[in-house]
This record gives sequence, C-alpha cells and structure tokens, in this order.
Amino acid sequence: MNEPTSIELKRDCSAIQIPAGTGTTLPAGTSVSISQTLGGSYTVQAHGGLFRIAPQDADALGFDVPKPVEAAAIGNVDEKLVWDTLRTCFDPEIPVNIVDLGLVYDMKLTPQSGGGANVDVKMTLTAPGCGMGPAIAGDAQVKLLNLPGVEDAHVEVVWDPPWHHSMITPEGKKILGLE
Repeated sequence: MNEPTSIELKRDCSAIQIPAGTGTTLPAGTSVSISQTLGGSYTVQAHGGLFRIAPQDADALGFDVPKPVEAAAIGNVDEKLVWDTLRTCFDPEIPVNIVDLGLVYDMKLTPQSGGGANVDVKMTLTAPGCGMGPAIAGDAQVKLLNLPGVEDAHVEVVWDPPWHHSMITPEGKKILGLE
C-alpha cells in the first residue's frame, strides 16, 4: 500500500483497541500510521498502540467509504463463495486471512425452505486472551450475510481444539515466510 506514513484523522472516529478489543474514539486531528489494510478495515498505530478502524469510517482517514452492499438475493448459496468471503476476513495484527491462518474449523450450509441457506461457522483465535474475537467474528458474519442466498449467518468462536501454528495452510505459511 502506498499511503502516507502519517495521516491526520479528519473527524472523530470509532475504533477498536488491539488486542484488548475495547471500543474507543480517536479524536479528529489524531496522527495515525496505517499498518494494514486487509479485508476492508484499517489497522492503525496511534497513541502508542494499535487500533482497528472499520470500512464505514474510511472517510475519517481521507478515503472513500465503500458503498453498501445491496440486500442478498434469495437462491442457491455458492459454497466456494462462502469460503472466498471468509478469506476476506483478517486478524488486524496478522497479514493472513482467517481461513489460511487455520482459524476456521467448520463451515456448514443449511438449506432453507425459501431456497436460500443459513451459514454456520466455527472459528477460533490464535490466543484465548485475544479481545479481537468479537470484532473478527462480527466482520465475518456481516460479510456472509451480504452473500446472495444467505438468509442467516452465525459465527461462533470456539476453543477446542486449541489453535496451533501447524494449522496454517501452505499459502498462509508462504505469506508469513514460514516455508
């Protein structure tokens, strides 16, 4: 990404402190450095810490806010599209998506009478103390709910089995330089 090293926030901006997962407001005029922009959200450094800024607050950074996705059409749910969508979700501290990081343990499609389907995902985090779990799971859920044919989506954070670096896919290991 070719962004300036430091950006001044244009307005007060909601953010989530990393790794605590607590919500806060970064005031207008705060100088931030963008460290990651994967999956549509922004990880920034400010006040000696890391914060996650959601896509709908991109204007506070001086970027265009993504247009809202139109309501999903009812129809057959494409399983590949569900997995590809999960690959657009990232831990804000790690440049690997949650699928290739080995955090998604299970994805189940349940057909519904209207022709669509419900999506249930079981995922974990790299560490039980990570406060970002609700934010990452929420990001995945919102993205899944916007897929054509998805009537409902649930993303549950589980701890069994405990995550281990051996669960990272070959693609994830390549990105992290572990191969």
